[in-house]
Amino acid sequence: MGLADRLRKGLAKSREAINEIFYMGGEVDEQFWEDLEDSLVMADVGAEVAMRVTDELRELAAKQGLRTDRQMREALAKSLAATFPEANRDPFTDLPSCVLFVGINGAGKTTTVGKLAADAREHGRSVVIGGADTFRAAAIEQLEVWGGRAGVEVVTRERGADPASVCYDVVESAEKCGSKLVLIDTAGRLHTSPELMRELAKVVNVTRKRATMPVSVVLVVDATTGQNGLAQAHEFNEALDVDGLIVTKLDGTAKGGIALAISEQLGLPIFRIGVGEGIEDFQTFDALEFCRALVGENL
Repeated sequence: MGLADRLRKGLAKSREAINEIFYMGGEVDEQFWEDLEDSLVMADVGAEVAMRVTDELRELAAKQGLRTDRQMREALAKSLAATFPEANRDPFTDLPSCVLFVGINGAGKTTTVGKLAADAREHGRSVVIGGADTFRAAAIEQLEVWGGRAGVEVVTRERGADPASVCYDVVESAEKCGSKLVLIDTAGRLHTSPELMRELAKVVNVTRKRATMPVSVVLVVDATTGQNGLAQAHEFNEALDVDGLIVTKLDGTAKGGIALAISEQLGLPIFRIGVGEGIEDFQTFDALEFCRALVGENL
């Protein structure tokens, strides 16, 4: 199964509502446009984006005489794709690079770090993993399992250690061994806790001061949280000045449009998406391919 097929399969639940309004030979009338806007809202792309994209597509359809299922889907996909901000650089391939992964508990940060480390090694990139989640013993063990599989060094400390100090050690270790990619897992925390967010800001600041390579803060968002994920992203971005997003578990929700809503509202690029459990289901984000998979099978 190719990447495009995996993407379509992963977004199957999100595509269902949009699929219902598209059918060959159907009449594109006022009800069609109302249904399209409603279906986009139901997919969690956001009311403002849904209205704007629907209006754009209505105007384009009138100008270009779009009538067929295929024409309308392709135009919709392109209109949605244009909404996503583009990344200035990919922190996972534009090396050297240090990446701090932040987000709430259960978003998939630790697994994401492991998959990215394995992918980096597979492509011949030198990488070090940092385990700065010193509050959850299972997080360190999980990283060590990933590190063992991929042959990647994992730097951490005992449970309860200061996470900022761990980050300092990780960067130092990477410099000594010449690793060009540093991936640091941080403890999940509630975005509603000012104290925990201040602690995380300290971790970010210490890492940025110590590292001689570019440091990126990447927010990992669980797509199944829907609009709550948008609220989380606002708080993390305000506290940490986030550089970009990774959206996980898109295969587990019918609200895949939340990826667009968060990216568009915060002006943040999406670096990677997860559309399944396997490493092969963890993909570099391509806005047009994502939107084509979101709006239908017939493109």
